Amino acid sequence: MDAAKVDWSMGSASARLADWSTALDIGRRVAGPGVRVTAVDRARMREDIAELTALSESLVRTFTGLSADGFRARAWVMSRGEWIGANLKSIQRLLDPLSERMVGEHRGEVRRKAFGVQFGALLGYVSRKVLGQYDVFLPPDDEGLIYFVGPNVAEAERRFALPPRDFRLWISLHEVTHRVQFAAAPWLRSYLGGLIDSYLSTVQVDSREMMKQLQRAAEEIKAGAEWRGAGALSLLLTPEQREIFSRMQSLMALLEGHASFVMNEVAEGRVRDLARMRRALQQRRSSSGLERTFQRAIGFESKVKQYDTGERFVREVVARADMQAFNRAWESEANLPTPAEIAEPARWVERVVGR
Repeated sequence: MDAAKVDWSMGSASARLADWSTALDIGRRVAGPGVRVTAVDRARMREDIAELTALSESLVRTFTGLSADGFRARAWVMSRGEWIGANLKSIQRLLDPLSERMVGEHRGEVRRKAFGVQFGALLGYVSRKVLGQYDVFLPPDDEGLIYFVGPNVAEAERRFALPPRDFRLWISLHEVTHRVQFAAAPWLRSYLGGLIDSYLSTVQVDSREMMKQLQRAAEEIKAGAEWRGAGALSLLLTPEQREIFSRMQSLMALLEGHASFVMNEVAEGRVRDLARMRRALQQRRSSSGLERTFQRAIGFESKVKQYDTGERFVREVVARADMQAFNRAWESEANLPTPAEIAEPARWVERVVGR
């Protein structure tokens, strides 16, 4: 039987929301297989990345001074389809609370399939871009697992003529830093999960309430509110949702910026052609025309900006204080930078470090 047709929702309440088998099928179709990688090259990549992930964990821990208890970091080199399947399962788990609120609501098969198509198309597109990922919301037994999308790694190496082992070490450093962040701050996973749950609890499943949100957005546009790019998403949010979303954005800027900072600092002297790799990654993220419009619509551009904004924050804090002082950000929720502090690192240093 075709694996894409199997009901793998495991009885999840989120099966009421979307047809996940359709999502997986559409996602695979949109993703495509990527560049062809021979069996020998796949095996070599798995061996390299497994070794480099372990090395990266040691390097990151030494550089940051953060401890990472629990399972060691482990690499899973996967296909685009496997990456889509893994992320769909995580999305199911995250959407269960929202789906539970829909008990008794009738959702026709057409609507379920429509949602499945949307989820699948989105993940199918992203699966063509992502190189690696630390999945924060895996079950406890899988903690420490890090995904690497093999065809995308191979495509980047070939397209930009990058030395494979150096490139693989570089991207491993970024993803392993995420793993160390959450291992060093056990409260962080539940904090992020709480933000997501809080946001989902505000999502309206009542069509009348949804219409009120659309009407409010239309009124704000008439009053002169920015409606293009990220502004369009903000207009569709309630004041409560905007506050939650702002906190999530500042947290993601911290996580991504810290990972980029560590990735680049640790790579100095260890990774050949580092400047060329940075240029290659920037070029790989760039797009034009219709694709650029789509990236704006799904927030892809905002994700890229998080790397730059967050890295500037981390770099300035470390320069003003030191790495040990910066690590106070991982001690508690109260020490996380606010959106204003991300933009002005000196304010965070003054508030948390006292310098």
